[in-house]
Amino acid sequence: MDPLSEVLTLIQSRSFVSGGYSLSGDVAVGFPKHTGIKCYAMIAGQCWLRVESLVEPVLITAGDCWLLPRGLPFSISTDPSLTPMDFTIVREQGKFITAPTPQQADGCYLAGGHFLLDGRPARMLLDALPPIVHIRKEADKAAMRWSLERMAEELRVPQPGGSLIAQQLAYMMLIQALRLHLSDPANGAGWLFALSDPHMAAAISAMHDAPGEAWTLQQLASRVGMSRSVFAERFKTTVGVTPMEYLTRWRMLRAGDRLRHSEDSLAQIAGSLGYESESAFGKAFRRTLGCSPRRYRRSDGENRAPLQPAGANL
Repeated sequence: MDPLSEVLTLIQSRSFVSGGYSLSGDVAVGFPKHTGIKCYAMIAGQCWLRVESLVEPVLITAGDCWLLPRGLPFSISTDPSLTPMDFTIVREQGKFITAPTPQQADGCYLAGGHFLLDGRPARMLLDALPPIVHIRKEADKAAMRWSLERMAEELRVPQPGGSLIAQQLAYMMLIQALRLHLSDPANGAGWLFALSDPHMAAAISAMHDAPGEAWTLQQLASRVGMSRSVFAERFKTTVGVTPMEYLTRWRMLRAGDRLRHSEDSLAQIAGSLGYESESAFGKAFRRTLGCSPRRYRRSDGENRAPLQPAGANL
């Protein structure tokens, strides 16, 4: 399994709401701070997106896809000069229509999903992303087109099992948007963007494939065909941490998943991840995740977002 797929599996992303809505007339809709990550696509029309902490609004046109990974309050409007109103008020006024019929969806029509991400491991993904991930290149939009068309069809013509299909399509849009974003190195630095660098991706894949291996800097450098010093410098510059720091973090994320979802003993988990003693494993775990392995296992469900938080919205 490739590194991005492994991280998404470890995080155990799950959509708790997906669907579509349209805006009619001159309107600006404000949405509160949210947990997890929101993924939208513009099926028809256009709107302005404004995210708290960003000065300028972003124009979203038909075919565009965008992610909101930081959970910041945001607004969507037909005119950027309008003052946003709470989405519940707009909905009561009839200008915000969820699950619109084809007759109602003749204006600004959006679709997407809101994904909850499990606990601490989610930071590995979300911290690597900017406040807005905007997919707008024509070639990239073409790659999203099939999912968009299928999503629109499922929402416009309800059929048995349609809700589940819409959720899966929204998840596909999320992964595709992440893939397109990381394919452009100009978008940023970090482990996510390092996956577009063949040498760094090979090193990360090696650590993911065999986290219990007694990796050394020299072994990893040789694995990707680089000198030890050049590899160490390039990895730190590209990923943001040293290779050994990344390896430790990945080991602890894997350990946390097994503590939550298996009956394996601490000794078994420690040994499989390359630690000769529970003590050394425990120190690394506390340093990385902020608590002892035993406490982490006892707190199953802690730091997880609820399935349906109050005021949940798309």
